[in-house]
Amino acid sequence: MKRLSVVFALVLLVVASALQVPASAREKGEKTIVGFIGDSQCGLNHPMKMGDAKACTLKCVDGGGKFILADRDHKIVYSLDDAAQSKAREFAGQKVKVTGRVDKKARSIQVTKIEATT
Repeated sequence: MKRLSVVFALVLLVVASALQVPASAREKGEKTIVGFIGDSQCGLNHPMKMGDAKACTLKCVDGGGKFILADRDHKIVYSLDDAAQSKAREFAGQKVKVTGRVDKKARSIQVTKIEATT
């Protein structure tokens, strides 16, 4: 009986430890991608030639576009979630590091942080 109680306690300990994994797995699910804050109308580059990258991005967003992350190295455009749109404005046209949950299939990022990089 005592042995059964010890085994049961060990099983409970393992189960309790396993319940802690999803929280840390979610944190590890975040990824940082380096790219440029651009707009959904221009994408990877600014073919419209409406000034420098910042001016073009802001004109396109003010005209109805959304801020995006242009990963020019991998030729991928990621949409940024609605909550990140106001934060992205201050980095328009700049090279940045965006951290968040990346959905590669949808090519979107649920952003937790945007910071300038060189």
